[in-house]
Amino acid sequence: MSGLESYINHTVSIITADGRNFIGTLKGFDQTINIIIDECHERVFSTSSGIEQIVLGLHIIRGDNIAVIGLIDESIDSRLDFANIRGEPLGPVVH
Repeated sequence: MSGLESYINHTVSIITADGRNFIGTLKGFDQTINIIIDECHERVFSTSSGIEQIVLGLHIIRGDNIAVIGLIDESIDSRLDFANIRGEPLGPVVH
């Protein structure tokens, strides 16, 4: 059993190799860790304005592009004011 099994139907954050951050409900994955997430949105970080959240809906992310997958604590996440959070965008993963 993969460690991702316990993440099914929970809200996850996925950081891709190019530094993008996707949030959504994990619906499934395959043996190469291609990910299906529902109610997905991308969080775009900026040092000059708040975090922009781009709604994507149902989304598939290729496994070879995934750097990190983690659970989101929804009780904390729902209290955050993304319009007032500033941050440097992540750069790409360098091997």
